[in-house]
Amino acid sequence: MSDVEIEWPWQYSFPPFFTLQPHPETRSKQVSAWKSLILEYCQKSKLYIIDVREANQLPLFNNSAINRKLDSSVVVSILSELSKTGNAAPLDKPKHRWEIYWHTLEEWASIIYDYVCENGMQNSVLTLFELSQGDDVAGRAFAGIHTDVLIKALQVLENQRKCELILSDEDQGVKFF
Repeated sequence: MSDVEIEWPWQYSFPPFFTLQPHPETRSKQVSAWKSLILEYCQKSKLYIIDVREANQLPLFNNSAINRKLDSSVVVSILSELSKTGNAAPLDKPKHRWEIYWHTLEEWASIIYDYVCENGMQNSVLTLFELSQGDDVAGRAFAGIHTDVLIKALQVLENQRKCELILSDEDQGVKFF
């Protein structure tokens, strides 16, 4: 993931950025900057899952130029803040693995449904592979979307009665309405 083209914010080269600040106002700005940086990094690198136990291997949390790493407990607290806005969700009880949503699930659902409507695909069935990896979706925001994130976004649409998921063992698809 080190080949990700990202313009690091000035804070990234400032050693105290990698230590949770005690002053509430400073900490709030620091956490906000980390949240934005995490979402931008994940979007540009198409990273949908962060394992906190391996987080300091990512350039995102490890600035080798200044020899600073963000402690895993701080990573968890920032991801917890992202979960409050619908931009992250823990995948396990100890909160080691997190899904990252640079678009919330509701936003992903809307982006996908807009694509379906633009292309006249209502009342048609698509496989999850076609919807995430197919040639027709190349260049779309959701191209390459992680299957679990795709299913969760489609469940939002299913709750809105805009689609029906087909998730049998041999077939994984969706019918749009």
